[in-house]
Amino acid sequence: MSHMCSRFVPQIFKNLFYHLPLAVFAAVCFGFPAKKLKVIGVTGTNGKTTTVQFITRILQEAGKKTAMASTINFAIGDREWTNASKFTTLSAWKLQKFLREAVDSDCEYAVIETSSHALDQRRVWGIGYEVAVMTNVTREHLDYHRTMGEYRRAKRRLFDRARLAVVNLDMEHPEEYISLKRYAGLVSYSTERPEADVFAEGLAFDTSGASFLVQGREFRIHLPGRHNVENALAAIAVARILGIDLSVAGQALDGISGVPGRMELVPNVRGLHIVIDYAVTPDSLEKLYALIAGMRTGDSRIIAVFGACGERDRGKRPIMGSIVSSYADALVLTNEDPYYEDPERIADEIESGISGKEKGKEYWRIPDRREAIAHALDIAKPGDWIIVTGKGAEETMAIRDTRLPWNERVVIEEELARL
Repeated sequence: MSHMCSRFVPQIFKNLFYHLPLAVFAAVCFGFPAKKLKVIGVTGTNGKTTTVQFITRILQEAGKKTAMASTINFAIGDREWTNASKFTTLSAWKLQKFLREAVDSDCEYAVIETSSHALDQRRVWGIGYEVAVMTNVTREHLDYHRTMGEYRRAKRRLFDRARLAVVNLDMEHPEEYISLKRYAGLVSYSTERPEADVFAEGLAFDTSGASFLVQGREFRIHLPGRHNVENALAAIAVARILGIDLSVAGQALDGISGVPGRMELVPNVRGLHIVIDYAVTPDSLEKLYALIAGMRTGDSRIIAVFGACGERDRGKRPIMGSIVSSYADALVLTNEDPYYEDPERIADEIESGISGKEKGKEYWRIPDRREAIAHALDIAKPGDWIIVTGKGAEETMAIRDTRLPWNERVVIEEELARL
């Protein structure tokens, strides 16, 4: 369906006459492979990718042959490759093909990052979920779902079809997913509410990660921040509901050095703290910048390089501008993935939320993303934090229907070499 044609067809018709028939056809063609797998679906606004990586590593540590499909990568057993599609959840045809390959490779489990779009469009039709995992629901995708109520309802579809459920008690209205129906089993997790089935006690944070106790057992993760502890708890809760020993889960989590594009540090000889993070929502930006603000010392500054995706929820843009300008000492506003939208309009809408920054002195608009990163590196002094958000581990940048090769880490390393 061409982009221009697609824009004028109501979503309900696209779902009914395009996505659903395609999903049914794909499931039938590949012989309903999900029936031969235990499928774990992870949904939520933030944290899905990291949680999927954590769960997969725990299953592997427990000796289970596992397939994984996430925003950043795919795996079937030991074979791993990059997700270059820019989709969180594959098209129905590609997803069923992936599951068929997983079955043919004798996988027992499949861990799938499952977006609200995929659920609403019935792209996951024909997949019965053994476990549904909810990380959180905060503002995102309102260009598509229109209201938070619609967005939350789309997420509920995953839980309608799941046998077991794992829910974050720290999110807004967790009861909406807990009281949905009678699951065969439900495990809740929390960093704040001791009544949770999996509760983190004795939280200790440092620049390289966090440690905490669950039921007296110590856990260590190598990603900093409370939100990553929540992601780890989600994975521990999945281990618990599947009967995997907590010591196995602890070993798996301790063995993960990091997740590409998620709070990823770029080593350098200039004494800078350079962080790449996917953060694309107000909630994820708030958590990221609050974390960095707590980690910086002395007179070190925070320099932000950020933008917003085109053809997505426009209402979040000024909010993002406001959050970043409240934490950062210097801002470089740049392009992300404009798609068919005018990049200048995107920047205008973000800029409307920026306050307390003098243009040309503490704040710059540099549409070329490489130039924006170079400028941030140019103005940085040893000890400063440069936070580059919005792309994470993606391999391309979307400009109209062109996909330009783009690797954030490689670009940063090239610009560091130039200096």
